Amino acid sequence: MNRLGSCAVVAAVLVNLAACGKKGSLLYPDMLVPDSATDVSASQSGAAVKVQFTLPENDRAGRKLSDLAGVRISRQVLASQQEQVCRACLSDYHLFRTLYLDLLPDDSVTHRSGSRVQLVDGEVTAGKRYVYSIVPFTKEGISGPASVPATTDVLPAQLPPALLAESFPTEIKLTFFGTPAENGSLIGYNLYRTMSKGQYALVPINREVISATVYPDNRLLRGVRYYYSARALVKLGSGVVVESLASNEVEGKLKDDE
Repeated sequence: MNRLGSCAVVAAVLVNLAACGKKGSLLYPDMLVPDSATDVSASQSGAAVKVQFTLPENDRAGRKLSDLAGVRISRQVLASQQEQVCRACLSDYHLFRTLYLDLLPDDSVTHRSGSRVQLVDGEVTAGKRYVYSIVPFTKEGISGPASVPATTDVLPAQLPPALLAESFPTEIKLTFFGTPAENGSLIGYNLYRTMSKGQYALVPINREVISATVYPDNRLLRGVRYYYSARALVKLGSGVVVESLASNEVEGKLKDDE
């Protein structure tokens, strides 16, 4: 913690003790920091890794957090079969990326929905194991504790499905043509949609895995052209579920009533 951050914590403790002359529970400096990020996960998506986590809403004392500025994401790279000596020792990690919440873009690399953040790490190599740890920090530079680490092995990417789109007056029908899964079993698909060709968000439009081979998309605006891409979901022998590479891009537009 830098000098400014230390001073801010000390000041907060003094204010707490002196406020209105009332006696209350003593808040130690290590409680006046952001709580850790939660629900941290890492999973393979194509040839990349998708990292997801939930931002803290309170400090460690349970008070509402109003000055969260961002997070630092650290990464540890290991040989796939290498034992992790210390998953929680940040000295074994290297800073991978710093995200500032006020400047967070919503694109094909980062996405935020409420307190949930997703990030794609495309700087990975098949045959390696990747471990991620998240540390939140405030506008004063005060850092919270590191999250529980999330680990994933990166394997050769699964082949993509093929996708077909057919336009109708009230819906666009998407048909998936799966390819044989390598070292696993096909369990379904994720479907991505955009109105800007080639620019897809990290979140699919389906909330549950699409297990059928046909998906009718009827939540559409008339006169708008939509673009789609799909990824197969493959369950590996280890039980881990990975996304395949992206399918071909297709497009569609609601037809006028006939």
